[in-house]
Amino acid sequence: MRYKKILLLALLALSINLFFIFSGCGKKGPPLPPKIKGWMIAAPFDLKHTLDQDIITLSWNHEIDKETAVIKPEGFEIHMAKKTYEECAGCPFKFNKIGSVSMPAMEFVFKVQKGFKYYLRIQAAGEDNTKSEYSKTIQIEN
Repeated sequence: MRYKKILLLALLALSINLFFIFSGCGKKGPPLPPKIKGWMIAAPFDLKHTLDQDIITLSWNHEIDKETAVIKPEGFEIHMAKKTYEECAGCPFKFNKIGSVSMPAMEFVFKVQKGFKYYLRIQAAGEDNTKSEYSKTIQIEN
């Protein structure tokens, strides 16, 4: 009888512990400011490129949306990831900021090396470190 009581208490304690372990709300991220409707920057769009031997010229467009994104950007940040042709197709890669341009310019020129795949995307940036979503990512093979 005594062993049954100890076993019952142990199972009860284990059940309570498991309840608290698995009932959490998940991993918390960094604090984010509340989003106010329209108080954001629109993402750049229509990202295009020209490749002239080892010089890439990126160009894009940007428009302010009076309903969803009214903040005018101060400039744009260019982000790039680079992979060799031999790297695996599904392997993750990391984007790094390679430059920025101030408004009203919407063009960026840089030099590349042969034998690499380049992945590029643009992000609009405003005052107080306000950033837009990224543009679509384009892939360039040289």
